[in-house]
Amino acid sequence: MTQDFVILTLVIITALGFDFTNGFHDTANAMATSIATKALRPKTAVALSGILNLIGAFLSVEVALTVTNAVVKIQDKTGAPRAELLADGGTALLLIILAGLVGGIVWNLFTWLLGLPSSSSHALFGGLVGATIAGLGWAGVNWNGDGSKLDGVVGKVLLPAVLSPVIAGLVAAVGTWLIYQVTVGVAKRFTDQGFRWGQIGSASLVSLAHGTNDAQKTMGVITLALIASGHWSQTGAVPLWVKASCAVVIALGTYLGGWRIIRTLGKGLVDIAPPQGMAAQSAAAAVILASSHLGFALSTTHVATGSILGSGVGRRGAAVRWRLAGRMVGAWLITLPAAGFVGAAVWAAGNLIGGLGGAIAIFALLLVAAGGMYLWSRRTPVGHHNVNDEWDGAVSPAADPVPATTAG
Repeated sequence: MTQDFVILTLVIITALGFDFTNGFHDTANAMATSIATKALRPKTAVALSGILNLIGAFLSVEVALTVTNAVVKIQDKTGAPRAELLADGGTALLLIILAGLVGGIVWNLFTWLLGLPSSSSHALFGGLVGATIAGLGWAGVNWNGDGSKLDGVVGKVLLPAVLSPVIAGLVAAVGTWLIYQVTVGVAKRFTDQGFRWGQIGSASLVSLAHGTNDAQKTMGVITLALIASGHWSQTGAVPLWVKASCAVVIALGTYLGGWRIIRTLGKGLVDIAPPQGMAAQSAAAAVILASSHLGFALSTTHVATGSILGSGVGRRGAAVRWRLAGRMVGAWLITLPAAGFVGAAVWAAGNLIGGLGGAIAIFALLLVAAGGMYLWSRRTPVGHHNVNDEWDGAVSPAADPVPATTAG
């Protein structure tokens, strides 16, 4: 077993680790409102979401190709591969990817610990950009693609980050207002029951859409690593085994459920009624599916949160907790630079050692950070049994301990 192969293996394991955290971090995007309105039982909701994420991951590769090609400049101005990145089995590029993944995972786990629905996607891109800048300088980042269209990090990541929650919020606000106008005078018990069924359908669509967008990001990272190591040469395709492994891992993460974030989105942000839930989920699904088709690597968390806020605005008299929304927006704003700082710092630590030793050191730092945050989370566990408790402004301790297999 060569040094290059070991480093590649560590990168793939770490990428799948990110995929897993992406799954349980983003379960709330699809199922928080259905759980909050009791349209679905908590464990049924996460199981359904996991299955549909698995299916959705096979429906598109556009976002995966964006990740492969839109962050690190792996080609020079002539279109030829950059020799300095691909020499020695691609060790230089593999260390950048590994450090970037660690930046994304650490930020995912930190925001999960706080119960904040921040963007897994932006954590990943922030980590990769930070590690790339540290390793190659600012010119090593593919900011604008070839400059002839909206491409690269700016066009495919930053602009969707700004626009997607606004669009989703507007669609959800209008949809919620129309629903309440149309159902005026209809008995509440009939409308709630009907909209609960509508929520199940729309939540399923969001889960499917999440698979088409978020699972693709890890596929793109692994494909980039394979290109770096010389095991793959097509920048316009993804190996089948990569698709399958990423689909299975994100589905598993989704099934375990990020209960802390589900609680924040379902109970903390807006007091949600079934009509609002259906409007919010339908708006989120429409925006995510359209973006996946266009290859925009947007944040499904931003979209879901924007649509839930929009549903609160669209319902007269609904309680929207703007202070909590402000905390979320604050987390959104610092996600890219914070994950980038971690990615850059981790790359610097690994680069001091270099080669296989550097890769092992980076992987060890990840294990220490992840283990510490998991142990800290057990102080105030949140699970399917208490996810719908009345909101008290924070992640509250469970009345009963959560089994060790439950991801809070």
